[in-house]
Amino acid sequence: MPPANKKKQGKVCRDCHRVVDGENCVICGTTNLSDDWSGYLVIIDPENSEVAKRMNIKLPGRYALKVR
Repeated sequence: MPPANKKKQGKVCRDCHRVVDGENCVICGTTNLSDDWSGYLVIIDPENSEVAKRMNIKLPGRYALKVR
C-alpha cells in the first residue's frame, strides 16, 4: 500500500523553522520561506521542553524539524 499523501501545513521560515500561513514570518519578519520541509513539531511550553531548548525555540507554536 503506497503512503498516504498528506498536504503540508504551509511554508516554513528558513531562519527559525516556524510554520507560517502568510508570505513572511511573524517571528523574524523575513520572507525567506520554503515549501520543502519535513517533521512537524508543536511546542506548547518552550521553557520546559528539551526539544525546544535544543532547537533554540523561545515561543510556543508550530515548527518544522528540517527545512531545505
